[in-house]
Amino acid sequence: MRVLGIETSCDETGVAVYDSVHGLLAHNLFSQVDIHAPFGGVVPELASRDHMRRILPLIQDVLIEANLESKEIDAIAFTKGPGLAGALLAGAMFARTLAFAWQIPAVGVHHLEGHILASFLEEEKPQFPFLTLLVSGGHTELVKVSALGNYQTIGDTLDDAVGEAFDKTAKLLGLGYPGGAALAKLAEKGKPRFQFPRPMVDRPGLDFSFSGLKTFALNTVQAQGLDEQTKADIAYAFQTAVVETLVIKCRRAFKETRFKRLVIAGGVGANLALRKGLQTLCDEHQVTLHFPRQLFCTDNGAMIAYAGCQRLLAGQRDDLSVEIKPRWPLETLNSL
Repeated sequence: MRVLGIETSCDETGVAVYDSVHGLLAHNLFSQVDIHAPFGGVVPELASRDHMRRILPLIQDVLIEANLESKEIDAIAFTKGPGLAGALLAGAMFARTLAFAWQIPAVGVHHLEGHILASFLEEEKPQFPFLTLLVSGGHTELVKVSALGNYQTIGDTLDDAVGEAFDKTAKLLGLGYPGGAALAKLAEKGKPRFQFPRPMVDRPGLDFSFSGLKTFALNTVQAQGLDEQTKADIAYAFQTAVVETLVIKCRRAFKETRFKRLVIAGGVGANLALRKGLQTLCDEHQVTLHFPRQLFCTDNGAMIAYAGCQRLLAGQRDDLSVEIKPRWPLETLNSL
């Protein structure tokens, strides 16, 4: 089965073709960073409009790259939620209309399920069950994955997610938007001068909280001023605190679940310091670590095409109505 995947949950338009036999055939992505950067964050209306401009050209490019004609596509998968309502609607309407025109089935995909399954796009695929550290946009969660579609969130953020904390701290340091990658790069020049707290590690449980860490960074900025070395030292201290907090929580989750496989999912999973810290942890506990290539950590069409393909093969189809779910708990998905 060849599936065309369309991702439009936020500020990146992703399109890909996945073949159930031959794997990923082609993928393409357009990032709206330059559109939203002047505003310091995503403007939903601008995101929705740009998705509508980009989807068709991206589909045409992907079909050419895959050396396919439209009649050779068997189904379409699109992001149904969670995400920005207007952005989701842009992708869902386009996908459902195209599927109707081509007389092929369509299926809506959970954005976070796409991230969880992105590691299956790699040659070395994880085996069920496994633990997932999901660090994507507004999400920081620890998820038990017992089977495809069978998810249980055992740890969640009580306020800011990791990605939000990275972006807000980067803004404090004058690094612009989005700032996560810029902060990580700046941290490479930092020295262990400041000691930031490791939030919620002094109490039991697997939940997270990062708003206080952002506030600690603000207070440090106000107390120290911002010469270049101080900025680098604050970035280093912030990133180190985040990584160590996530490592501590994953260690606790290993003990609770006794799973021997860990999957990193989501945009922050591209952070090299986090990957290094989790690799060390996994080596200590004899746990196998899986993560997608950096390109597939952020939002992309390939993960939607793959997740949709699995659900289509299991017989799932959407009817002609167009439904989006800006809020959509993982636990409500059907297990395959």
